[in-house]
Amino acid sequence: MLNLTELQRDAMMELLNIGMGRAASALSEMVGAEIYLCVPFLDLLSRHEAIKLLAGKRSERMIAVQQQFSGLLGGDIMLVFPEEKSLELVHVLVKDSVPLEVMTEMEQEVFMEIGNMILNSCIGSISTILKSEMSSSLPILLNGTDKDIFGENFDSHDDAGTVLFLSMGFSLQERSIDGNVAFIINGDATYALQESIDRFINNL
Repeated sequence: MLNLTELQRDAMMELLNIGMGRAASALSEMVGAEIYLCVPFLDLLSRHEAIKLLAGKRSERMIAVQQQFSGLLGGDIMLVFPEEKSLELVHVLVKDSVPLEVMTEMEQEVFMEIGNMILNSCIGSISTILKSEMSSSLPILLNGTDKDIFGENFDSHDDAGTVLFLSMGFSLQERSIDGNVAFIINGDATYALQESIDRFINNL
């Protein structure tokens, strides 16, 4: 397991916030309302540490948008919200009158589009640091408990994989909704990431 220094975190957060700004602009244009996205916190964690942060002691259902990515780094990336918060977010964006406890097909499509924009902005920021092209799969929607969502990706006896864990702030129409993004990085690729961050810092 690698740890990021404060300088490495700052460099990553700067690029990720630039990417989030682009995603926020696209979402603002889509819904006709000002939206702000930021990354106030990030860290490199083990898989078990990440699932504790994502799920905690909550028993609530969650919803996630997941994509696979490949390139110099490979793995999965997930945008995760508590289900109630994801529905609140969609309702604010589309001004839908459907009850919060019911996620319609249209709402699922809107949340998938939100997730696709945010995840691609994150992948683009990482690609900038690596100076290497990264590709991603089509997004899929996951809904259920923490075990339903994280089981396949996190529940592994081999805890060597690393998670780049991002806390994400989503503000619109005087509301603030917090979510998380998790890069599940395969193998020892975190070493390549850390070396690339250092090169990026040295070239500033």
